[in-house]
Amino acid sequence: MTKILVADDETDLEVLIRQKFRQKIREKEYDFVFAVNGKDALEKMKQHSDIDVVLSDINMPEMDGLTLLGRLNEVSPMSKTVMVSAYGDMDNIRTAMNRGAFDFVTKPVNFEDLELTIEKTIHFVNQLKETLQAIKENNILRMYVDANVLNFMNTKEYENSLTDNEITEATVAFIDICGFTSISEKETPDTVVKMLNKYFEVMVKEIIAQNGIVDKFIGDCIMAVFKGPYHLDRAIDACIAIRNKIDSLPGEHDFNPKVSIGINSGEMISGNIGSATLRRLDYTVIGDTVNTAQRLQAVAAKSQILITEACYEKVKQSFNCKKNGAVSLKNKSAEVMLYEVLN
Repeated sequence: MTKILVADDETDLEVLIRQKFRQKIREKEYDFVFAVNGKDALEKMKQHSDIDVVLSDINMPEMDGLTLLGRLNEVSPMSKTVMVSAYGDMDNIRTAMNRGAFDFVTKPVNFEDLELTIEKTIHFVNQLKETLQAIKENNILRMYVDANVLNFMNTKEYENSLTDNEITEATVAFIDICGFTSISEKETPDTVVKMLNKYFEVMVKEIIAQNGIVDKFIGDCIMAVFKGPYHLDRAIDACIAIRNKIDSLPGEHDFNPKVSIGINSGEMISGNIGSATLRRLDYTVIGDTVNTAQRLQAVAAKSQILITEACYEKVKQSFNCKKNGAVSLKNKSAEVMLYEVLN
């Protein structure tokens, strides 16, 4: 529905507009707001921030239409104004256009012409919104995606890669901020988000330092994937650094940050997972190796890094670990022996 502001001191114009556009009003295509002069129109614009089109007379008491036109860009830069006036001389038309009017309709009003003008104005406003949204999304994308990746996204190779799936050997780590839910229940949203982002920033830096990939943020947990040479060693190095950095952070708002971490290594399926209908696909990893890592994190205590016995056998020469005991994990028929990474 498009909201349209009509600024005119002639009260009979409101009656005519409601009559002529009654079908579009009834079908909720148009929603009209009326003002008796420019000053009143500015107040109505402040009350209705979603107004897209303004129809304004020129000759009005207190504040005329040309003065209003000069002020509208300050209040609502996205809206467009059509001047509707009996003063259709070239001087008024040029003044209106120079102050940003989108179009000019003369009185007495030809309502067929007015309707076409409104439709044209709405179309322009919608195009403007779509363009600004595309620019915004593009700028956001550039904040998070390397330029080389953006260039790759424009190639046929990228289109083909969307359907590629493979089995890969990698290490996955789940890193959870312990007890953070309690903060979200008693602090303001702004405080919660700022705290969470600060902790995530510490964690992400250590993951990137070991050439890891932040696969996703899951609430107050990070899922990270490490591929390539010595991926398990690099994952453990990153997690030790994260634990130590988080442990050293000062408490705030009666909260002392700690992390619980589960790490597992092995074969996993990587590919685009999601819904093509929603156009939401995540390039991620799935499989038993990933599920086990998540369950290790779930049983890990504060400041604890847990790995499986198979992982321990691979890294026992490089890291100081201790046996943590056997536990039952979901969907595992036998108990799994766990080891805690100390340093």
